[in-house]
Amino acid sequence: MRPTAQSAEPHGQDDAELTEFGYRPELKRTLGNFHTFAAGISYISILTGTFQLFYFGYGSGGPAYWWSWPMVFVGQFMVALCFAELAARYPVAGSVYNWSKKIGNPHLGWLAGWMMLIASIVSISAVALAYQLTLPQISSFFQFVGDGTGTYDVATNAVILAAVLILFTTLVNAFGVKLMARINTAGVFIELIATVVLIALFAVHITRGPQVVMETHGTGAGYGNGYLGAFLVASLASAYVMYGFDTAASLGEESLDPTRNAPRAIIRAIVASFVLGGLILLLALMSVSSLKGEKLSTDGLQYIVLDVLGPTAGKAMLWCVLIAVTVCALAVHTAAVRLAFAMARDNNLPASSRLAKCHPRFQTPVLPTVIIGILALAILVVNIRQPQIFTVVTSIGIIMIYLAYLGVTVPLLVARLRGTWQPAGEGRFSLGRWGLPVNIVAVLWGTAMTLNLIWPRAAVYNATAPYHWYLRWGAVLFVAVIAGGGFAYYWFVQRHRTGVLAEHRSDAGAAAPLTAPAAD
Repeated sequence: MRPTAQSAEPHGQDDAELTEFGYRPELKRTLGNFHTFAAGISYISILTGTFQLFYFGYGSGGPAYWWSWPMVFVGQFMVALCFAELAARYPVAGSVYNWSKKIGNPHLGWLAGWMMLIASIVSISAVALAYQLTLPQISSFFQFVGDGTGTYDVATNAVILAAVLILFTTLVNAFGVKLMARINTAGVFIELIATVVLIALFAVHITRGPQVVMETHGTGAGYGNGYLGAFLVASLASAYVMYGFDTAASLGEESLDPTRNAPRAIIRAIVASFVLGGLILLLALMSVSSLKGEKLSTDGLQYIVLDVLGPTAGKAMLWCVLIAVTVCALAVHTAAVRLAFAMARDNNLPASSRLAKCHPRFQTPVLPTVIIGILALAILVVNIRQPQIFTVVTSIGIIMIYLAYLGVTVPLLVARLRGTWQPAGEGRFSLGRWGLPVNIVAVLWGTAMTLNLIWPRAAVYNATAPYHWYLRWGAVLFVAVIAGGGFAYYWFVQRHRTGVLAEHRSDAGAAAPLTAPAAD
């Protein structure tokens, strides 16, 4: 597609921030305030995350694992506040990549974007695997491989179900942001209603008090540092959920009044997810008939829903969970496409001119949509006979996202200390004097949780047979290869080419130096 400037259009003011990067507006602005909020909250996805990972948190730390939910929220809220301030200043596609490039340097920006891109592709696979945790609970018909008791039955069936979902998200994203927004908004609306209904139903079936969250069920017995060791493992269940709020900013080039709407959407998405998700987890523990038995740490919240609500109402709620998983995968895929488009527009990916081309009819980057879908499917195929696929794939994706977030919060902190950071003016969101302490906490939190996530513990990466050293160290090795190999490629090849492609430059920057020049 030949991009056309929109300065004469009503969205001219919305496009003003793009000129700082030397970009010409190309993506169609159709998303309103609720659309951007829906994008952020569907990526976090209360029902997807809590239902996918409750079994792990409960099995690792008992009911007291609930305290990891507010702990993770406080840390991630500090990151979200920093992102909201950046979104008010730079609401551009590929938010993490462009922010890191702008406040740091082109090299750091490329690495942050690369880590976030790979993490997003892995996350599509991880989210899609949640179909397996829900569909067979609704009906045994969806267990296509065996009866679920064989060594590889669950893992292989999970790959088949996930592949169907990825094909769906690929097709929807290829047909444009308007279709994606409609499906996503409808899905988020259903998810929010279902979440409130579920909270109410749990509340009327309470069988014990809130003191249940003080019980550890002896899960700290196998750790030298007692329950702290168990809690750090269990806290990953919450850390795996509360991220992706930057999606609202990544859709900034397709949103109306993004400098005001994106920061609000980021903050509202994470706060709403914390409140609703925390209530679901607390009331589930208070309403389940018994806290004993293996099903709580194998089938998780799906088991509690059926136990508390019965088969009819319980299965109806699980269908809502399925919708939440669907729109979550769709949001993750959408964010990954915008990031790939943003990096390709700067000639920072192989075949950038093709990847950065928008379809003339749908006004969306179709080629990266399809490639990202294929890569997500490839990750599933590689793990098709891996019983520990859920934890390993999810962990790797989240680690790289936390590292990519540090690629933004660290240079932002440096800019604050140097006095070079200038937040948006004209009444837009700003942290003011709270910026420095909030940013410091965000960096400390991100560093601590990244170390906790990547720590090669058998309890996380190799808890069940088969026991292989490469499973336990898989996250460390994969992240090291992706980060080291990726940056080596950039340093020796891509950095000599980087810069806004001619067909994507704004008229104002057409004769100017490229936005992200290589530093030889």
